[in-house]
Amino acid sequence: MRIVFMGSSQASATCLHAILRLPGLQVVGLVTQPDRPAGRGRDLTPCACRRYAKERGIVDCITPENVNAPDSVAWIRERRPDVIAVVAFGQFLKEEILTLPRHGCVNCHFSLLPKYRGAAPVTAALLAGDELTGVSIIRMGMGMDDGPILRKAVEPIYSDDTGDSLMDRLAIAGGVTLAKTLKLLDAGTLPVPLEQEDAKATFAHKIKKTDGLIDWRRRSSDIERLLRAYTPWPGCYTFLPSRFRRKGNTGRVVVTGLEFLKTNQINPAWRAELPGTVVSVTERGPVVRTGDGVLRLTALKADGARELAGGEFLRGRPLTPKMDMLLES
Repeated sequence: MRIVFMGSSQASATCLHAILRLPGLQVVGLVTQPDRPAGRGRDLTPCACRRYAKERGIVDCITPENVNAPDSVAWIRERRPDVIAVVAFGQFLKEEILTLPRHGCVNCHFSLLPKYRGAAPVTAALLAGDELTGVSIIRMGMGMDDGPILRKAVEPIYSDDTGDSLMDRLAIAGGVTLAKTLKLLDAGTLPVPLEQEDAKATFAHKIKKTDGLIDWRRRSSDIERLLRAYTPWPGCYTFLPSRFRRKGNTGRVVVTGLEFLKTNQINPAWRAELPGTVVSVTERGPVVRTGDGVLRLTALKADGARELAGGEFLRGRPLTPKMDMLLES
């Protein structure tokens, strides 16, 4: 089976690896996103999928800004693919590409469709507190993630999962499931696809950097899920009181670790404080009032500084209980 693979992320690279392991699946071309500025030097850097492909000797690759442009479509057609496999590619495909291979375009989506169609299904599942998620292999249509389901695989969500740990496991499950689906498709033994129930569809919007801002009025459990869902990006953050902000510094600080306190560690008097108030400072970090309780911040990273344990962070920024508040801007 001749395959043109489209992808960009590390998850895409993991799925590409799974395809390359199976005999009979031949990747004849790769389409990725263009190189982007990265790092402090802002040097142009290839995406994770392209880097992996180069390591495996796949050099027949294009990086178009618009994959639907005539020259890109012509390049794909020249590869004579039997199928186009798409994983976290980041561009919509128009009908000319969708109908180009004889088996169409097959997409690996990281949710149990029709739940969480869209750009950020893994984050959405963590934010919702779901206990199960998975991957869906679909034949792509004109709508967003609404094509018939060819195969699924279920994956549990653990209480300590973050966006990156869950994504790593889903990428492995997705790669195995996608590769098996392509083998069945090539052999003509794929079961009858399952049409999605559009009425049950939910959507996961594209994440913005500002989404990680902590609203301390929310419940402690919601804030804890926010931190796990937005690790590693965009991060879960707040702002220090103005007296800790140097000139030209916004006071933004990313919370990279937090914990719930035991009942016997909670002072009932803290309930009188407003959400966002630092109610106590401990060796493990500041304790902050939330909408329904308190949370201890055990690891923090201020803008332009390295990550510090909560107690070490306090030594450089001595927050005062009942006087200082962590702010929203």
